[in-house]
Amino acid sequence: MQVKILSNGCHDPILEDGGVISINNGCHNSQLVEVNKIINGHALGELNFDSTTHILHDYMKILDERATMLLGYPHNIYCDEYVALAPLLRYHLNNFGDPFTENNYGMHSRHFEVGVLDWFSKLWEIEKDQYWGYVTHCGTEGNLHGILLGREQFPDGILYASGESHYSVLKAARMYKMECEVIGTLLTGEMDYHDLRSKLLLNKNKHAILHLNIGTTFKGGIDNLDVVIETLKECGYSQDKFYIHCDAALCGLILPFLKNAPKITFKKPIGSVSVSGHKFLGCPMPCGIQIARKKHVDILSRNIEYIASIDATISGSRGGHAPIFLWYSLSKKCHITLQDDAKRCIKNARYLKDSLRSSGISAMLNEHSITVVFERPLEQEFIHKWQLSCERDMTHVVVMPGVTTQILDNFVSEFAKKRLIWYQDGNKVQPPCLANDIGMHNCVCPHHKN
Repeated sequence: MQVKILSNGCHDPILEDGGVISINNGCHNSQLVEVNKIINGHALGELNFDSTTHILHDYMKILDERATMLLGYPHNIYCDEYVALAPLLRYHLNNFGDPFTENNYGMHSRHFEVGVLDWFSKLWEIEKDQYWGYVTHCGTEGNLHGILLGREQFPDGILYASGESHYSVLKAARMYKMECEVIGTLLTGEMDYHDLRSKLLLNKNKHAILHLNIGTTFKGGIDNLDVVIETLKECGYSQDKFYIHCDAALCGLILPFLKNAPKITFKKPIGSVSVSGHKFLGCPMPCGIQIARKKHVDILSRNIEYIASIDATISGSRGGHAPIFLWYSLSKKCHITLQDDAKRCIKNARYLKDSLRSSGISAMLNEHSITVVFERPLEQEFIHKWQLSCERDMTHVVVMPGVTTQILDNFVSEFAKKRLIWYQDGNKVQPPCLANDIGMHNCVCPHHKN
């Protein structure tokens, strides 16, 4: 089966004789249409209080429904615990500048921010006087900062990142005008270490700045830090010749709580680690945590008289509410609670993979991962309904703490019923072969199911 990308973003299968089977009707998300009607039907400045309240009430009803069908993106939908912090919205809080430096501005939450940073420094095993960090706006900012630290350390350095890296990595390379080597990947999504070795050897005259994925965006693949460090050593790169940034956006709060999982630690020669705060922890606003070795940050730091502070951050103004929300969540969730959340997600991810395979659907799940990769649905409306992220013939579900087995059962049941309709005439349209994407042993297409 071939796939044609139509102008409206839909994907409809093309038959061998050239005909197109139209699966969708308009290719739209009915809930989003309703939201647009609610908002666009009223001009700003023309609404009274009752109308505004009604619009927001209807919008929240839609959000409540959509939250139960958020499967393709890594967001923890359990935000109810943060309602207690609503009174803080009365205050304008800005954490611009260095979290560890006092300045003249009093409306901030830097003391909460430092508490959060200290928590993560202990998690990743770096002494308080050896690290620096800050709460970022998102995971992308963590990558931008980590790669910038490497570039400042080695201005002539080459950035090495796998083809499965987050799109922000190549964005950073363009922004900083860095030479970048894209490393091939294995079926798991992790870096191809043989390809890394060959490219390191080709560029031995330049420093290496490496971006490692501690859970790739689409497949949840984890780059093996120990293998990368050993490869650098074997290629003749001493520790003063390379810089490693670990992008642990999702798995940074999962792996530390699993037995026999890869370990992220500053006891190994890494320069920085970033993690998202709105994913596994479920902070209601996008944010992240960046932790780096202080000696690398000192190169970047500048004294800014206007704010009476030292600054080594990417952004200027930084919201002061996110650090409080993170501090509040970490204060309420002990080690055992976080461990239980991680174990439950791993268990439910395995449950989903087994359910898909039992339904005759190709599926893959990496070890220590909560991202299940499987066959892309044919119907765009179904993709929108379950908010799936797609790539070529694949899609995935990220099994977060708010995703229950009941939700997964509903999803698999509907998917299986839809497939009976999509593939009822097997001679014309067949499920895609994913052998080249997730491995022959994970593919149960008509060619490999036996």
